[in-house]
Amino acid sequence: MKQNRESVIALLGQPNSGKSTLFNGLTGMRQHVGNWPGKTVEKKEGYFTYDGLQYTVVDLPGSYSLSANSEEEVITREYIASGKADAVCILADASQLGRSLFMLADYAGIQIPAFLVLNMIDIAEEQGKTIDVKELEKRLGIPVLPFSATDKKGYGRFYQVLKKVLKDRTLVNTEELKDQFGQIEKFKDIYEILPKEEKLYSAVWTAAKLIENDAPAKLYIKEHMAGEEKGELEKLLSEIKDGALLTGEKKFAWIDWVLSGIVGGRKNSPVLGKFDRLATGKRWGKPLAVLIILLGLVASFIPAAPFMLASALIPMFITPALTSLLSAAGASPVIVGLVCDVGVNTLYFAISMIGFVFGITFVFGLLEEVGYMARISYVFDGTMSRVGLQGKAVMPFLVSFGCTIGGAAGTRVIDSWGQRILTIALAWAVPCAATWAIVPVIASVFFGAGAPLVIVIIFGVAVLHMWLTSKVFGKRLVKEEERTGLIMELPPYHKPKWGSLLRYVFGRTKDILLRALKVIFLISLVFWMLSYSGDGAVENSIIYRIGTFIEPVTRFFGLGWQTFLAFISSAISKEAALGVLSSLYAGTGTIFASTVGSAGQAANIGEILTANIAPAEALAFIFAVTFNIPCVVAVASTYQETHSAKWTLRIALYYLGMALLLSFLVYHIAVLIF
Repeated sequence: MKQNRESVIALLGQPNSGKSTLFNGLTGMRQHVGNWPGKTVEKKEGYFTYDGLQYTVVDLPGSYSLSANSEEEVITREYIASGKADAVCILADASQLGRSLFMLADYAGIQIPAFLVLNMIDIAEEQGKTIDVKELEKRLGIPVLPFSATDKKGYGRFYQVLKKVLKDRTLVNTEELKDQFGQIEKFKDIYEILPKEEKLYSAVWTAAKLIENDAPAKLYIKEHMAGEEKGELEKLLSEIKDGALLTGEKKFAWIDWVLSGIVGGRKNSPVLGKFDRLATGKRWGKPLAVLIILLGLVASFIPAAPFMLASALIPMFITPALTSLLSAAGASPVIVGLVCDVGVNTLYFAISMIGFVFGITFVFGLLEEVGYMARISYVFDGTMSRVGLQGKAVMPFLVSFGCTIGGAAGTRVIDSWGQRILTIALAWAVPCAATWAIVPVIASVFFGAGAPLVIVIIFGVAVLHMWLTSKVFGKRLVKEEERTGLIMELPPYHKPKWGSLLRYVFGRTKDILLRALKVIFLISLVFWMLSYSGDGAVENSIIYRIGTFIEPVTRFFGLGWQTFLAFISSAISKEAALGVLSSLYAGTGTIFASTVGSAGQAANIGEILTANIAPAEALAFIFAVTFNIPCVVAVASTYQETHSAKWTLRIALYYLGMALLLSFLVYHIAVLIF
């Protein structure tokens, strides 16, 4: 068949089969990520060009079958049924082939050209396994490609196989599968009744799905059959019990037949068997996982440190130089302020934070690459299920102690879009490292030896906050029927593919950096305009006037207008809170310039705070800042992962409201104590 138009390729496979890696390898940055219409599941589409022709690639949600049980399965099933795909690429893990072919068995009988990709063939070879690809092709009737999605050198062969499939229109051979199903009582009778002219589904596939009591298949028959044949079919189906178990057994029997004599050379004992028993054990699995994640968090600061050091030099050296240069050129104070305050400080914020994003993405991407992250998910699954999540959510929570940005980025391992959003919403409640840079300072200034008690209470409130957030958003994001235990295959340990890992890390860092720059610039511009005054005096700024005007309202939450503005600035960065307080109370620089962390702090900040702020207000301020929006880059990272402005805004407004509510409660309780 001559290809004279854009071809659509669907990627189909179980979770952890390498679909996303293949998708990224094919499309690069030429992709669009959003959500399926009306669904809370991520939709990824992209394109590539080969031999002068353009191909669209659709990465279908990872699922174990084409049954319409979970939302992922429904989407996958509906897309296949739409007939939009010109060819289907079915992926299987070559290192554990026997457990990776059920999707192929469930697909067999669908009349859309297909080919099988034996992904992770390099890992299978490392394990000493051999696969007779030619014989496998003969049995399946479709091309079979040994492949490693992380190795760019192998993509040329992928393109050639794809072109052949589109030309030859190869379909999975179902003769043996039909014989297997024929051993099920009533199958042959059901098969004979069904129409044979269906273009999309073979009678073999439809008969099996009807026996499984598959709702879409039953609906299809209801719409396309009538009269006596329909009644006879319904009678036959009513006589079958546990149909899904019966067909499942036959599909596994078919897989055994397909692989008989195909796979050989298995190693008897894995190299990391002893470690794996420890990593997945009930006693030591969780402590080991926490230890490794904390070590990973510390290690993330190593590549982050140069970024942070470089960013610290920006306001120190670049700002004065640019100010002098622009002033000498006769630029107006407004232009100087825009360039030196908004522009330079935007760059400062972005670079200082993106270093940690790079570090966290690299370290935990490495853990995912070698196969350990799946173990973490496994051992924490029971714990996470209490808030409607799966074990994969624990890593973002722990990483958020270092940086919420990294926590949001870490949700990429979660397959369900709804669970990903819920995980981020809960991770925002985890106090990050920037919070711990200012909270102990304020707590020590006001409460001295009682500061550790404040920290303990904050941890307790954080846990309560996460539980409450799960109740507020949980039912809307993760339906009760979808809150099942984690079903997954633990991948074998293997050596990382450094090239693929670095491409992923740099790509993710670039995406977040570009989005963060936009968000930071916009917010910084608004904040600068409000805080700007021609003479640099705080009293002459719009934000000063607004602050004094709204103070009767801010007092309701236990905050003076100064602490309220510092609270608002903490949504830009937590470190900004002390700088803004210093600017407002001590007059050290402009309000906006003080958002650059400690740069605007007075040396005697402790004396200034105790002289102007009562202990009850200070305590309310601590809780308000701690549980406020983490920072603008965390907001950008959240949008990057959720692809939903609505949910990003909803979470942000929720945290803003909860922070003020906590401030109100803490203040009025503290007034009774102090």
